[in-house]
Amino acid sequence: MKLYRLLILIGIMNANAQEHYNLIVGTYTNQCDSKGIYVYDFDTATAETKLKDNTKGVINPSYLTVSADNNFIYSVNEDGAQSTVSAFKYEPESGRLKLLNKKDAKGADPCHIISDDKNVIVANYSGGSIAVFGRNEDGSLKDAKQVVTHTGSSITGRQKSPHVHMVYFSPDGQYVLANDLGTDRVYVYQYNPDGGAQTLVLKQATDVRKGSGPRHLAFNPNGIFAYLLQELDATLTVFSYNEGSLTAIQETTVAPTDRVVQNGAADIHITKSGRFLYATNRGNANNITVFRVHSNGKLDMVQQISTMGEAPRNFTIDPTGNFVLVANQNSNAVVLFKRDKVTGMLEDTGKRIELCQPVCLVFTENKSFKEKK
Repeated sequence: MKLYRLLILIGIMNANAQEHYNLIVGTYTNQCDSKGIYVYDFDTATAETKLKDNTKGVINPSYLTVSADNNFIYSVNEDGAQSTVSAFKYEPESGRLKLLNKKDAKGADPCHIISDDKNVIVANYSGGSIAVFGRNEDGSLKDAKQVVTHTGSSITGRQKSPHVHMVYFSPDGQYVLANDLGTDRVYVYQYNPDGGAQTLVLKQATDVRKGSGPRHLAFNPNGIFAYLLQELDATLTVFSYNEGSLTAIQETTVAPTDRVVQNGAADIHITKSGRFLYATNRGNANNITVFRVHSNGKLDMVQQISTMGEAPRNFTIDPTGNFVLVANQNSNAVVLFKRDKVTGMLEDTGKRIELCQPVCLVFTENKSFKEKK
């Protein structure tokens, strides 16, 4: 009987543990009182959040990435010509982060970052470059082993020089894609993890609409379609994707359909099922658009609603797909929406996480994978 009760207790504990994840929030620290990176406990059943820990004295960790084993976090530190990249030891159970080291970003204003078990790769917006850093065994960063600098321009005032806005691994890990707002191009690099100064080798550059300003992209889980969001004119382009090659098959928009606005399209994500895609628009639109994804990869809009705040910079879908969390940067709050899994549509829960200048939202499990084995 005692063993039976123990097994029931263990089962309940495991079920409860699976409902809770860590939510990591990167912020700007130069506009209001922010400590840097915040780690919250997130209950996927109730959308309740509780602060676990935060860093202190970290400059503008606006975007971050988590290692595959859930033991390290890497962040950019946007600080003009003094910008850096930081490595942290991450204890997901407690939420604590310990700075391991930081390196010069090799370009001004890094705005996006990705990592795998070999490298950390950074997109430098103002610098118009991509920097590749190796990883030491303890998770700390090595010196940059490659810096790729883009050249060129386009037709708007913000496009007088290159502005690399995002780096992204292809689904098969064979390529790194880089969106350049300044040149209106998506660059596709062959990725050689142990390639040293040739870790990234350019395969092709795909031109998009002049003046559109490619910002973020997302891949369909099937790996054969990619969705590119352009910041300046709010265009959303659907591509078929094959071995590093992109072919446009549809062009739509996230601009409001009922009024003329100043656009500032920001972030884009697709559900694990591949059935729905979401995209945010800043400027004075401040909305999020919901699209249904068809089997041919093409999109139909099903909803467009307010993000209940200003400058929806980044957003994320929680691991269960129950909620969409939107970081409204300029109104200093993360807004939580309930998601209908059948229709894809969103409804404001009324729940908020109030904090200074939230930018990047990332979910992780609340234990490291090494600890779970």
